Formats: sequence, structure tokens, C-alpha cells
Amino acid sequence: MSNTLKGACIFGQSGGPTSVINASAYGVIRTALDSPEITRVLGAAHGIRGVLDDKLYDMGLEDEYELSLLMNTPSSELGSVRYKIADPDVDDTDYKRILEIFKKYDVRYFFYNGGNDSMDTCEKISRYMTRVNYDCRVMGVPKTIDNDLFGTDHCPGFASAAKYIATTCMEISKDANVYDKGQITIVEIMGRHAGWLAGSAGLASHFGAGPDLVYLPETAFDIDTFVADVTEIYKSKGKVLVAVSEGIHDKDGKLISEYGSDIAGEKDSFGHAQLGGLAVYLASVIKGRTGAKVRGIELSLLQRAGAHLAAKADVEEAFLAGKTAVEAAIAGETGKMVGFDCTRGKQGYTCATKLLPLKDVANFEKKVPLEWIAPGGRGVTQEFVDYVLPLIQGTVERPTEYSLPRYAKLKKILAK
Repeated sequence: MSNTLKGACIFGQSGGPTSVINASAYGVIRTALDSPEITRVLGAAHGIRGVLDDKLYDMGLEDEYELSLLMNTPSSELGSVRYKIADPDVDDTDYKRILEIFKKYDVRYFFYNGGNDSMDTCEKISRYMTRVNYDCRVMGVPKTIDNDLFGTDHCPGFASAAKYIATTCMEISKDANVYDKGQITIVEIMGRHAGWLAGSAGLASHFGAGPDLVYLPETAFDIDTFVADVTEIYKSKGKVLVAVSEGIHDKDGKLISEYGSDIAGEKDSFGHAQLGGLAVYLASVIKGRTGAKVRGIELSLLQRAGAHLAAKADVEEAFLAGKTAVEAAIAGETGKMVGFDCTRGKQGYTCATKLLPLKDVANFEKKVPLEWIAPGGRGVTQEFVDYVLPLIQGTVERPTEYSLPRYAKLKKILAK
């Protein structure tokens, strides 16, 4: 039986931006435009919200050169969203609207680029389309700097964020050590439940100019132990650099960021707390306990889309993920997410793609293995470093104008 299915496709981006998410977009868009089975390529404005609102861009009307610059452009060029759709077995209102839009444009392929919550959205749409017997192939394209998608070796976006964090921590380390006076510096790094990003600060330490202490959310955090750790190093060195994940919590599961602020009480549509302010809180604690000069630094949004430090391997793999999703869907696959299957060793690093059932990926989180966390939860082991190092390799040669980045300038013409 032939797997041939002809029709339009929709591509959408969701969740937090990265420095390489648009490389995945280009992988999908370029491959789809070049595929005779796909009759029209539509980009959803602000993810699934653009489908519901019938706000779709006709990507076939874009200039080819501008599309190619997506490889050079950070953040989510089509716009992102954090919108949770209900389970179709409980409330199918949104799904009826999605099906209406799919039929309007004869959409037979749907590609969604995002992290855990986005894969949940993707799985629900795939399940609904199967239930109502509408022939549409649904594929997830991975993206998250948190690196916490289940089943894949790593996620596009993580490596470039890790490289940014390691590089920035090295620079902070050099800056924080120039004066003859004592100083304690605390750097807050993203990572709600998984410590891959904070752990990447340990790469800087591995190369001699990084944090003395690194704390991940995989282990419980104790304020008194933290103060003792910092004080011990401060007394011996006179300088201390600390990296902390924004998601660190106490033994009861309470976020440390909630100790000093109620900002974590604010939730998005997926129930996630807005984190931040941790470095400032810990700095105030250390200042009060030691009297030392203390500085709190929050990397915040800077670490997500720092394309000027993007890893070439990350950009290429992000493109590969998008390209593979289209090729797999055309071949007959649906209800899957593209994942990576990698090897590291004496023969070097290799990365191949694989397909994972969306139902196995959605809402599962991959955390840093406990054996990769140093004793006492104060850093990462060599195994962690060996895992991350191959991912951050390579420097991207980027188009510029007057030495500033040349980003894509899409026309974003609405489909009719």
C-alpha cells in the first residue's frame, strides 16, 4: 500500500526560544518546500494559537535568501506561545477548531517545534486526528535548552546555551578575581527541574576559570550547608564563584527562590512557576552571614538565545531534526518525535536521528543522573563534562552587516 499523502503542512514553534530553534524551522520549511508531496507550507503565528486564530503565514512567498538566514537567527521567528489545550477526551473544543482549519487549507502534515509541553500538545492533536479519522501526519521537532526531553541523547538548543553559560562563567571568573579585596559572586542559571544548564557551568571549572561550587535541582539544597561551603572557600581563597540552578529546592521540595520572594507563586498556563531572584536572595543571605562583598547575577534571558556563541554542531543538528521530521512524515510516520542517538568515545562523536512515540515523550523529564553529580551536590563529575563537551563544538560563520548579525527579515504574508 502506498504511503503517498498530498496536502499542505503547518509548522509551529512553542515554548521558550533558543539560539537554534529557527535552524529547525528552516529544516522543516526548506525540506517541505522541496517536497512534491507537500502542496503548501504554512507557518503558524505564535504556535498553536496561530492555528486556532487562523493566522498562518504562507512560507512559499518568502524570499529564499531570507529563509536561509533562519540558520543565523535566534529566538522563535514565527512567534511562540505557552497555551495548554485540554485533553481531547475531556474537552474537544480546540480540536474541532484545529480540524476546521486543517480542512480549510487541506493540511495533511503538522510539525510542532518545542519541549515537553509542546510534545504534549503534539500528542493530543495526533490522537484526536486519529480518533476522527482525519488523515494528517503529526510530528514533533525537539527544542529546549533545559535538555530534559525523554528518550533523546540531547535536545537542540541545549548545547549552545551550555556553551554560552560556560563561556560567560569563565568571563565572570576572570572579572571577579581582579581585585585584592575579597568577593563572593553568585550566578543564577535557568533549569526548573533538571540541572543540565547549571551543570554546564562546571565546564568552565574544568578548564580552570569557573565556579567553585555548582548546585543542581536534582539534589536537595540546604541554606546552612551552602553558607558553610561558601565560607570555607572564602576563608581559604578570599574569592568564591557559585553557580546555582534557578530550580534548587529544600528537602521538602520548596523552591529556594520562594524563600525571599513570592514571584514563584505566579504560574503560566501549564502550571509552571515564574522563577527568578534566587541569586539576589542567596547573595543577601551570604552578605548577612559573612559580611563579605557579594554580588548576585541572573543570566536570565541572555542564556536562551545567545546565537553569537552558538555551537556549530547544535545548529546543524537542529536543522537535521526539522529535515528528518518532514522526511519521516512523507514516508508515512505520524505521532512521533525526532530524537538523537549519539556515541562518544575513542572514535569520536557521532549523532544519528531516531523516532520516538510522542506518548512516550510527552510530560516526562530527563534529569541529570545522580552519579554525574559530585559528592555533596556541589558540582559535576568528569562523566558530565564528557557528555557535554562534544555537543558544544564548532563556531558558526554568520552573515553580518557592519559587524552586527544579519538576521532573517521575513515578510510574513498571511495565507488566504
